[in-house]
Amino acid sequence: MSDTLVRAAGCVLWRRSPVSGDLEICLVHRPKYDDWSHPKGKLKRGEDALAGALREVVEETGYTAEPGAELPTLRYFANGRPKQVRYWAAEAVSGHFGPNEEVDRILWLSPAAARSRLTQPRDRDLVDALIRPFEHM
Repeated sequence: MSDTLVRAAGCVLWRRSPVSGDLEICLVHRPKYDDWSHPKGKLKRGEDALAGALREVVEETGYTAEPGAELPTLRYFANGRPKQVRYWAAEAVSGHFGPNEEVDRILWLSPAAARSRLTQPRDRDLVDALIRPFEHM
């Protein structure tokens, strides 16, 4: 068991619904873990965290994104090792999803539906952090 910190980054990917204009959040389904989460992944050696977060969004969802505010960093243990995941709010700008090895499905959901669909309770705090500024607009 190693105590080396695993550095990762991701985004809470959002868009305005093409139909209603309401805020929607993108969740990814990873068949390896059979879970629903925000797009994220391990950083490459020497990679900037924000650059890594945006790379993971493209790899997992097919969307390019415009980064916004940094969201809370999550810290937890994964496979016995400490993991730190930095997150940013990111607006989906262009692209489309195609299933890949890591992610077989994505969903665009309302914030409430995204909160209830997320597998890990810790990921729900990121939804709350994302929507807070929108509630004051």
